[in-house]
Amino acid sequence: MRIYIILVLQLIGLTQYLNADVQTKNFEYRDGEVSLEGYVAWNPDIKSAPGVLVVHQWLGLTDYEKSRCRQLAELGYVALALDIYGKGVRPSDVQQAGQLAGLYKTDRALYRRRLSLGLEQLRSQATVDTSRLAAIGYCFGGTGVLELARSGAQIKGVVSFHGGLDSPVPDDGKFIKAKILICHGSDDPFVPASDIEAMKSEFNAAKVDWQMIYYSGAVHSFTQPMAGDDNSRGAAYNASADKRSWLAMQAFFAELFR
Repeated sequence: MRIYIILVLQLIGLTQYLNADVQTKNFEYRDGEVSLEGYVAWNPDIKSAPGVLVVHQWLGLTDYEKSRCRQLAELGYVALALDIYGKGVRPSDVQQAGQLAGLYKTDRALYRRRLSLGLEQLRSQATVDTSRLAAIGYCFGGTGVLELARSGAQIKGVVSFHGGLDSPVPDDGKFIKAKILICHGSDDPFVPASDIEAMKSEFNAAKVDWQMIYYSGAVHSFTQPMAGDDNSRGAAYNASADKRSWLAMQAFFAELFR
């Protein structure tokens, strides 16, 4: 796997930073009267780097997203995890998470605004090359990056990991400028086949450049160790799918940022 990562990094000129130390910080920003708290990781030795926006799962911005930011920074990117919910607003259980995520899924305009605000924060980072931007998201955030693309955001590409794949406003596909990679568990019970077909129809009608990878034996949340290992619950970690999808993301970025 390390050899594959080095080959990918060679394509975008970042090999020399593979083992570099990174810096991180929490920061605050606002949506009107609402205070939001994000997290950013970067390599201070790189003066101009591609930027990657990270959109959290339904529990909000947690240590999981922060660890992904550090991984991305170690690969030479500036990685910024946004905050959809607001500073200190973190669900204590899955029931609260479902309710909170549902608020944004039913108000896509609000969701897109919070996503766009996060993208603005990424653009404002001193060492980000604003001509080379992408976004990745997990579960709720996987839905989010597709909404960001549908908003017409000026980014190169988005990667959805086990995200919701519905198509609430099919005509919005015409606004998409980004390339799209979808990483999906083949046994995910929470994403109906009808949603997938609707999404495909939307993207194809708009001539979107998209690709979708199915991972056998994987259910929802397959990149998240905290999901446990019981597939019968519908959400569980799958180490193979996690590694494969992370490599697929890197190859996708190599294409975007070459």
